[in-house]
Amino acid sequence: MSKSPASTTQYRPETRLVHSGTLRSQYGETSEALFLTQGYVYNSAEECEARFKGEDPGFIYSRYSNPTISMFERRMIELERAEAARSAATGMAAVTTAILAPLKAGDHVVASRALFGSCLYVIQDLLPRYGIETTLVDGADLDQWQRALKPNTKTFFLESPTNPTLDVLDIPAIAEIAHSGGARLVVDNVFATPIWQSPLALGADVVVYSATKHIDGQGRCLGGIILSSEAFIAEHIHNFMRQTGPSISPFNAWVLLKGLETLGVRVRAQTETAARIADVLASHPKISRLIYPGRADHPQAALVKKQMRGGSTLVGFEVKGGKQGAFRVLNELKLAKISNNLGDAKSLVTHPATTTHQRLKPEDRAALGISEGFIRFSAGLEHADDLIEDLTAALEKA
Repeated sequence: MSKSPASTTQYRPETRLVHSGTLRSQYGETSEALFLTQGYVYNSAEECEARFKGEDPGFIYSRYSNPTISMFERRMIELERAEAARSAATGMAAVTTAILAPLKAGDHVVASRALFGSCLYVIQDLLPRYGIETTLVDGADLDQWQRALKPNTKTFFLESPTNPTLDVLDIPAIAEIAHSGGARLVVDNVFATPIWQSPLALGADVVVYSATKHIDGQGRCLGGIILSSEAFIAEHIHNFMRQTGPSISPFNAWVLLKGLETLGVRVRAQTETAARIADVLASHPKISRLIYPGRADHPQAALVKKQMRGGSTLVGFEVKGGKQGAFRVLNELKLAKISNNLGDAKSLVTHPATTTHQRLKPEDRAALGISEGFIRFSAGLEHADDLIEDLTAALEKA
């Protein structure tokens, strides 16, 4: 490999998305190389010993690190302006590692109640098995965060905007509460993407992504990443991942690395489309509720302007007629595909009550605003007019 890549942090995000982290071999390839290798060879036993001791820089085993994976991590580091990162096999591997790795029995975690179903499982079911206490709060209520803080609280965790109701939480204020008690704040930034929100700059200590979503953005592979300080990654994450193995494959890292090149272009186009869809649906007679972070009628519109640079690629809306009404709309759609994924080039539509949040009790879903008629729409790269015509036609037939 060539020498370590020069920093590109002086450039704007679009430029960093194309150039950051690139390493070139002796062949001088234009596109980043894909290193499909499990292990590495050494010129001598002495070099091997030094490598394992950390005295000689280089790669040891692709479960620990790999040139292609390192390029993906470096590009994300410079995009987020983080100090360090470790990528993982999936978004949930990243979330679970970021939360669990620093904790021990007797610690306490506070999390927003509005979370993706698998994240709720980690907080409510998994952590208590290991003697870790957890508390769920209304994420928009700062007093609840403050009251939940205990002497043994180590971590705050939240999503913003939330999945699927697109509520926006006050990251700087929640970070301040966490830090006042010596806790760290972990933010899942998937719905905002790094294009529209920078949690670390807002006071968060750790940011996690399901790179499966917008970062790939074309439905090809799974991946996740944890970004934080050098100290947090070195002390809590690196050895945990090295020993337990939730590592990303070099192939997936390469796909995600190439996906980053177009992330800004895709997210901006999808956000513009989502905003147009939201404006049309807001006045539709068969829609009883609409939520979109880019609109003035969003419950936290002032906060959106304060901490986000743009809206969202997702729209949430409630169809009149409950589950039957929502299902009729879903089944009438021709372009948008029914799927539990998001952030794809193809528009995807989800019924959270029966998919991503089906494990919740009906009363818990209702408290979060996930009604039987609620639909989450992820705008793709199709022409906005075609999607609007598809949606309005489905609503008319439903």
